[in-house]
Amino acid sequence: MAAGRAAGLNDTAQCKEGLKTDMRVLLISGNREDVDIRVPPLGLACIAASAERSGQEVRLLDFLVEKDPRAAVAQAIQSFNPEAIGVSVRNIDDQRMCDTKFLLDQAREAVAWCKEESTAPIILGGAGFSILPRAVLNYVDAEMGIQGEGETIFPELLRRIHAGEKLDFLPGLFRKGVSAPVRRTFVKEMDALPLPDPALLARTLSGTGDAPVPVQSRRGCPMSCSYCSTPTIEGKSVRWRSPESVVSWITRWVEEGFRNFYFVDNTFNLPPFYATQLCSQIIAAGLNIHWRCILFPGGLTPNLIEMLAKAGCTEVSIGFESGSEQMLQRMHKHFQTGEVRRASELLRHHHIRRMGFLLLGGPGETKDTAEASLDFAESLELDTLRITVGVRIYPHTDLSRIAMEEGLISSEEDLLFPRFYMAKGLEDRLYAEVNRRMASRSNWVY
Repeated sequence: MAAGRAAGLNDTAQCKEGLKTDMRVLLISGNREDVDIRVPPLGLACIAASAERSGQEVRLLDFLVEKDPRAAVAQAIQSFNPEAIGVSVRNIDDQRMCDTKFLLDQAREAVAWCKEESTAPIILGGAGFSILPRAVLNYVDAEMGIQGEGETIFPELLRRIHAGEKLDFLPGLFRKGVSAPVRRTFVKEMDALPLPDPALLARTLSGTGDAPVPVQSRRGCPMSCSYCSTPTIEGKSVRWRSPESVVSWITRWVEEGFRNFYFVDNTFNLPPFYATQLCSQIIAAGLNIHWRCILFPGGLTPNLIEMLAKAGCTEVSIGFESGSEQMLQRMHKHFQTGEVRRASELLRHHHIRRMGFLLLGGPGETKDTAEASLDFAESLELDTLRITVGVRIYPHTDLSRIAMEEGLISSEEDLLFPRFYMAKGLEDRLYAEVNRRMASRSNWVY
């Protein structure tokens, strides 16, 4: 169990003694889902670090560790009297077509509780907000929200609010009743953005055994998978922190007693040279840590997999999504099944656990392609296989265009409430076949 110190509300993210404080800012992580692994609010902690650096007094409230979130909000507002409140929207729903769980009500409740206790402006942010900013803003009923990276925009927004200045022309700032904002921008120099003190997240991880510390070394994804919302959230251009700064931050966690980490980057091995440099830095630091990551299965080399193992990587997620060449092309995947098999074999050779993913039912899926995918996944003998039946339709994706062309959705739908694509005639068949195979495979899960 990690021995990191737990930071409570009263000692979390305080401004340094003697530093001029412009505003008191309460940041709330409204996510209450704690299913597979504990997920600390890394993005919100990064916002807190940037706000602190600009001279704000910041406190962070994480609903994951509050037994009574509503009472926690009331207590925080009464004791701290914030002049601005930020609420992070992590997920809109759980992306499951069967028994879908709509998660946006968690943020909506958080906003309502804040309004009961305070008249401070409420500002939304987070990945879920960035996907559908206008629709989320209206549903959650907040005053404004920032789409995309908030580390630079949020402090400037606070400054203008404090100074009573106009809020016009702030990139990515959505406001209720105001027309479309200036197009958001992406920070190119990631090292210019501060990383949060471990104290901001340690309380969320305390008491969770070996729950991993999330690490983000880069943002953006150059792929254009037909269904994926990541380019909308982070952009298509990959931007990264220097390996030295990433390892320095990990070292701070190790000094607090944490040894287990999770790189949340969309594709750890893209670009390959950066992955190699980062592994080299971890090895050189001699940290004796364990970590997991997400790998793009195309073009993996024995040298990189060997470096992953030496650097402490013990588990990877391989997002191959299909075992059918035809479906891989339809999904705009830039690899073939042979590359997936080779990656799986290299990882197994170096004793790195493998989790695979299948996404069944998309455009062009047939009984034959689905069975080919299941047969392929079975042949890999993965440690874990996670299967999704039905594909969540997000705006600005090729999947949404296809769904509109087929009349499944209309051009007026904002897709806030989950809509799923399922190839005609396959839903019952897919569930039946997946359930049949799962009955004898305990390592296959939905």
